[in-house]
Amino acid sequence: MSGEIRFDGRVALVTGAGQGLGRAYAILLASRGAAVVVNDLGGGAQGGDGGSSRPADIVVEAIRAAGGKAVANYDSVEEGEKLVKTALDAFGRIDIVVNNAGILRDKSFLRITKEDFDIIQRVHLRGSFLVTQAAFPHMKKNGFGRIIMTASASGMYGSYGQTNYAAAKMGLIGLSNTLALEGVKNNILCNTIAPMAGSRLTKTIWPQHLVDLIKPEYVAPLVALLCSEESDVTGGLFEVGAGWVAQVRWERSKGAVAWSKTVPCSPESVRDNWEKITSFEDADHPTSSRDTFNYVMAAVEGADEVESSSGAAAGDSGEDEGVNVEKALGWRPAASEYEYDSKEAILYALGVGCTVSDKDTSHLKFLYEGHDDFCCLPTFVIIPAQVCSAGLLRSSQLASLTGMITEGIPGFKFDFSKLLHGEQHIEMHRPMPTSGKLRCQSRIRDLIDKGKGAVIVQDVECFGEDDQLVATAQFVTFIVGAGGFGGPRSSAHQKPTADPPKRSPDAVVTEKTSESQAALYRLSGDLNPLHIDPDFAAMGGFSTPILHGLCSMGYAARHVLRQYCDDDVTKFKALKVRFVKPVLPGQTLKTEMWKEGSRVYFRCSVVESGSVVLSGAYVDLAASSSATSRL
Repeated sequence: MSGEIRFDGRVALVTGAGQGLGRAYAILLASRGAAVVVNDLGGGAQGGDGGSSRPADIVVEAIRAAGGKAVANYDSVEEGEKLVKTALDAFGRIDIVVNNAGILRDKSFLRITKEDFDIIQRVHLRGSFLVTQAAFPHMKKNGFGRIIMTASASGMYGSYGQTNYAAAKMGLIGLSNTLALEGVKNNILCNTIAPMAGSRLTKTIWPQHLVDLIKPEYVAPLVALLCSEESDVTGGLFEVGAGWVAQVRWERSKGAVAWSKTVPCSPESVRDNWEKITSFEDADHPTSSRDTFNYVMAAVEGADEVESSSGAAAGDSGEDEGVNVEKALGWRPAASEYEYDSKEAILYALGVGCTVSDKDTSHLKFLYEGHDDFCCLPTFVIIPAQVCSAGLLRSSQLASLTGMITEGIPGFKFDFSKLLHGEQHIEMHRPMPTSGKLRCQSRIRDLIDKGKGAVIVQDVECFGEDDQLVATAQFVTFIVGAGGFGGPRSSAHQKPTADPPKRSPDAVVTEKTSESQAALYRLSGDLNPLHIDPDFAAMGGFSTPILHGLCSMGYAARHVLRQYCDDDVTKFKALKVRFVKPVLPGQTLKTEMWKEGSRVYFRCSVVESGSVVLSGAYVDLAASSSATSRL
């Protein structure tokens, strides 16, 4: 983006803004158009030694003298509601909270008192919590919020004599990370900074010449950017000082599962795997608890495949070591059968949003088995195809409940927790029967080496009871970290995605999903608790259970079917989508469509967030179709 970053119409609250870093933040935000509440208790660096209104007043006077808007607040951050009330009374809203107030009481661990420990937690951690909690509902109502927490290198790395301070600062990182998850759906973003700057706190531990050189004015620009409308970053942790800015991320070893079917988990099995546990070669950089949870679930489900303390997989002869592309491509598993009647077809249609009302009975043909034109939605074929796909990458009983893969492909072993469903293609050779039995045959068409990952291209052919081909489904899955085996970089078998034309869409359909949509869709076969259990979703790093990607695909396919096929399933030939981001049940899906010849390009996004959830997508119409838009 270009142009000056501005805060016109925004209201910011900066705690501890009478001096140092807080003063620099307040003055910069005000100079860019924000109305600022300058909070400062006026106490000393160690707290509890009286207060004065003068520091806050001086900053307010400076802002007003420069033509800005500011008011002072002298309350303790432990009275968070009073600070926020000052903003509401003076300016009518609150948009930005910069939690900066802090004190120090440095002592070695054995000399620190309970009071020394508690007061640091109260000012830094509890104070930030109370101020932010008071502001949060107003930000949620306005659909905009920016929150800054102030951590420290002391919390991240430890610092002699600062056990109280380090504990509070590390707590602020956890507070910020969770607020980032809870706030993002309402455009409330929360980030943490670990600043290095000369201040009344650092002058107690730094020489004066260093305090003078490392100025707060070099930290303030990062804070301003993170608080602006231009920033979409949330859950970030940044070190900053003297104009140097760096983002910090976690690093984790690949680790090892210290048990198997034949080797119990014991102190000795952990010891015997210690080299793997502590090796950072080819390390991960996790971004959420979901990354850890996936490893744990893979360990739980893969008891027959995990490495034992001796370093060999239980029951593994060693013939599948490494990647054998020819073996993987040559494997032909037994076909699976899927038997169904009208109930399964109707349940799927309900799962992807079909409804009936007095004003609109157009979906009745997909929901009522007695309708003269009763038929299956074309995308219903994904259900039997998915059953066969899971059979190819064989799942355990637990995996069938969690949707996690527990075994790989002959000739290609990989980390099951790193499997992501990337793309989906469906081709209809004839309409789906409304009941009967399908025989589904699966095969691996290609293994693609993407360097940092591998791509599995898998086809599933679905045959009717007359042995004639009904449909073909192609699953494209990405395995993070499984590349580098020297395979091909692309595949002629992989159905390509396609970007839409660079013009305004020819048609747009918006439709709100139900808050129970995921609960309904999962009854068609994908019983992963991630889509219904809030606690399970939280362990996976999501603020709430998410909608199945294939459910979002079903919604978008229906929109195209209605818009350009008049709900005639014989006109629906093929579909391709790339999965980009998850959808929360209750959010509104927007499908934008562009028709060129017999192809309808489309893109699906969430109205509430603007995030694209399906991209590179299109529907090919049957050659005999002369379908035109309903517009």
